[in-house]
Amino acid sequence: MTTSRSPSPRAAAGRGRAAAREPRPAYECDACGHQPPKWVGRCPECGEWGSVVECTVSGPLVSGRVVSSRMPAEPARPIATISAAPARARATGVSELDRVLGGGLVPGAVVLLAGEPGVGKSTLLLDVAQQWAANAGSPSLVVSGEESVSQVRLRAERMGTLHDQLYLAAESDLSAVLGHLDAVKPGLLVLDSVQTISTTGTEGVPGGVTQVRAVTAALVAVAKERGVATVLVGHVTKDGQVAGPRVLEHLVDVVLHFEGDKHSSLRLVRGVKNRFGAADEVGCFEMHEGGISSLADPSGLFLTRYSEPVPGTCVTVAMEGRRALVTEVQALIGATVAGSPRRTVSGLDGARLAMVLAVLQRRTERLTLHDREVFAATVGGIRVVEPAADLAVALAVASGGLNLALNPQLVAIGEVGLTGEVRRVGAVPRRLAEAARLGFRLALVPPGCGPDSSGVAAPGTMRVTEVTDVRAALQAAARASAE
Repeated sequence: MTTSRSPSPRAAAGRGRAAAREPRPAYECDACGHQPPKWVGRCPECGEWGSVVECTVSGPLVSGRVVSSRMPAEPARPIATISAAPARARATGVSELDRVLGGGLVPGAVVLLAGEPGVGKSTLLLDVAQQWAANAGSPSLVVSGEESVSQVRLRAERMGTLHDQLYLAAESDLSAVLGHLDAVKPGLLVLDSVQTISTTGTEGVPGGVTQVRAVTAALVAVAKERGVATVLVGHVTKDGQVAGPRVLEHLVDVVLHFEGDKHSSLRLVRGVKNRFGAADEVGCFEMHEGGISSLADPSGLFLTRYSEPVPGTCVTVAMEGRRALVTEVQALIGATVAGSPRRTVSGLDGARLAMVLAVLQRRTERLTLHDREVFAATVGGIRVVEPAADLAVALAVASGGLNLALNPQLVAIGEVGLTGEVRRVGAVPRRLAEAARLGFRLALVPPGCGPDSSGVAAPGTMRVTEVTDVRAALQAAARASAE
């Protein structure tokens, strides 16, 4: 009698590896590409009958299924043979927005504009849609999920943005939005807002994570396929971040933040992400009764013109992206109080103000601040949080505490360290050039930033003085005030 012997573990492992290398049968739908685990007469994904065919493939496994290669719709080409003309930016007609976008809107690009309620997002984009319809030679479509077409029409009448090629629609369903795209065939689509649009093929409520992701992905695919420049309005959270899943910012090409204080007319459009240009540009706008307008030269909004010098003020130059803005810092030193005095700021970083006050208290002899209230603010509603404003804050506080008015033609630029030293900051030549353009003739800068050290000539007739620490800066400011 013959006794059967079981194969050795090594032989069994060898046959297993050989079987793993053999091609495996797989099934794929010719209509949609779905790969069911076995052959079926009707594709469970698209519902097409007789479209599932067998294809023998050998490839990597993903989630237990073989991933097969398919013939691409368009073969890869050498980069030198590809034309960049279809991706050239087209100006929107709103100069400050074009500045942030890098020249305008690119056909097929998707832009996400986020901002707080009431800051002016709909007003700005209605003006952009009208400018596009009037100048781009193709229609523009504004789809509102929050307002009726009559309400949008009233705003357009107030702004004077009526045009025959500007189309309006009020929809909250993605299928209806795509139907409007088929009918109008616009070159620009404005969707206000993406959180109000839903699709029936996806679970979840409108504005939820699943719905927002699905709607945005569908609109991005349509924009790329048809070459439609698309602007999506997005909501923000209490922290000022874009509401919805983080993947929303990864799906789009450009992310812009619309900022501004409701009590001020100044509005800023700040670039956060831009695949077609610089991501650190800032556009300035002014809100008024007739709508919104670009501010090509906003520096005058952040200055106060005094008939005589006033203690407690100092001028600095802040950088918003690549733009230099001359900004006035004001400080008021209150009376002596018992307990913990207040430190109130508006438009400045409270933590940096506290640090500057501690440095002044430690490094100066005549200035006593530990028991006095201090109020510091910027002019015009601009927010300055960069360290380059530390020196101006220190001089403004010292000017108010000592009741010494600084020279109105003086600007101060520099970061203050804990030991009282003045540190270097970036873009000093650009800051000085902007200050000289507005008529300032004296400047205090950190060591190594003056014309003798940096090799860059001082703009115009400006006199630049390098200061090593806060005490030297106070002495230089006092000498300039006596001139």
